[in-house]
Amino acid sequence: MKVEVGDFVLFHYIGRYENGEVFDTSYRDIAEENGILVEEREYGPLGVTVGAGELIPGVEEALIGMEVGEKKEVVVPPEKGYGMPEEELIVPVPIEQFISAGIEPMEGMYVMTDAGMARIISVEEDTVTLDFNHPLAGKVTVFEIEVVDIKKKAEMA
Repeated sequence: MKVEVGDFVLFHYIGRYENGEVFDTSYRDIAEENGILVEEREYGPLGVTVGAGELIPGVEEALIGMEVGEKKEVVVPPEKGYGMPEEELIVPVPIEQFISAGIEPMEGMYVMTDAGMARIISVEEDTVTLDFNHPLAGKVTVFEIEVVDIKKKAEMA
């Protein structure tokens, strides 16, 4: 039984940068080993409907044709991953907005705004520059995926 578009698939994954550094995983022990464990998070296989656009295209395409128990490593270029950084998502904000909110802006810090999550890329005298691009935009990522279960589209009807 192979994964087809429309199937509901449970799979484990390990996401790495090209240098091998792990940035995300569905395995608790691997998250712990790599110092990226989030206590509040529930670790376990991820469930998605293939073809519904719930995943980055590179991983979704790699799942098609896989069988239960099969493992695969897929290299995902930015175009099939998190996209390329967009200049219009880099926004200068008056530093007063941070001061009035009681936040001391620091380079590299992530802040939640009305427009979503942003990373501070620079702090000047009057201005803080925010980057709303996905942290993985422009990066090649490597995913190790393992199919745990497949529920065929027909079985779900």
